[in-house]
Amino acid sequence: MIAVIQRVSQATLHIDNALKASIQQGFVVLLGIHVDDTPEDVAYLASKIAGLRIFSDMEGKMNLDLQAINGELLLVSQFTLNAATRKGNRPSFLEAARPEQSIPLYELMIKTLEENTGQKIQTGVFGADMQINLTNDGPVTLIIDSKNP
Repeated sequence: MIAVIQRVSQATLHIDNALKASIQQGFVVLLGIHVDDTPEDVAYLASKIAGLRIFSDMEGKMNLDLQAINGELLLVSQFTLNAATRKGNRPSFLEAARPEQSIPLYELMIKTLEENTGQKIQTGVFGADMQINLTNDGPVTLIIDSKNP
């Protein structure tokens, strides 16, 4: 399971020109679910995401987590994170989990993040064509792979 975490000052998500989600300071997390992923991958990533200390403290050091700043989180499923690009110019998505596997893991990630952060998680819509606008703060962007901790 791959998570791309962006520290943002704000983000919005639209589907068919309608606002679906909006957050202020916090994280936008793009989540790629691999065919080999399990609930253990969800638990590992949710714990890492909730505990990331990448917000500035009074001395300007990255020392605060999402809860410490009362930050928000927008979680978006993104199967393209599992694209194989080694051969040719057309990506292969054979390593991305099919919906029957990925939807339950995505829903488990939402539930686990809500438990770990103590807040409701904003989300996209699984499989929808979404437009995400965000202001990356820093910029700060991290990639965490549950198979390569």
